[in-house]
Amino acid sequence: MIVVLRNHITNRLGNESDNLDMVLSMFKHIRTKRNEQLLQQGEVCRYVYFIAKGCLQVYVYDKEFNETTRDIIIEDNWCSELLSFGSGNPATENIRSVEPCELFAIDRKSFQTMMETVPQFDKVYKQILEASYANSVYRLNTFVSLSALERIKWLMDYRPMLMTRLSSKLIASYLGINKDVFSRLKSKL
Repeated sequence: MIVVLRNHITNRLGNESDNLDMVLSMFKHIRTKRNEQLLQQGEVCRYVYFIAKGCLQVYVYDKEFNETTRDIIIEDNWCSELLSFGSGNPATENIRSVEPCELFAIDRKSFQTMMETVPQFDKVYKQILEASYANSVYRLNTFVSLSALERIKWLMDYRPMLMTRLSSKLIASYLGINKDVFSRLKSKL
């Protein structure tokens, strides 16, 4: 599985992959079960995860304890609660595995060491931040202007693999649609 992380970093750095073995040694391999909680709101986020296999959900609870999904993150991507990870403050989001996962986790101390000693890793980190920000802004701006039916069509066009991998309840939460409305509209497509 470490090959997946090696290829991911090499693809981003091109020929600048000096110190790659040292970088890879900073990550620990984690296997999770389905629905395993990696971070709970109020805890300090201690890791940035690279998803080699599987799917993670980033979500929050409202005052009535309803779950709202901010993002679904699949293979070959990074996941963390970056504000908490960077500041050491309590997390405002939760992270759990939706499927059994193969993850590579790096803790804050190791991450900071890499940022200071491996200059090209800074480039990877900036790419992670930019991709996360762009994805969040795009999804938020897109969903604000779309009807519930248009959101479902958007998902089918841009992230179709989620339709077969996730429960209707989770997809509805991701799209910001009531579960019953999602089922009714999906049947019309």
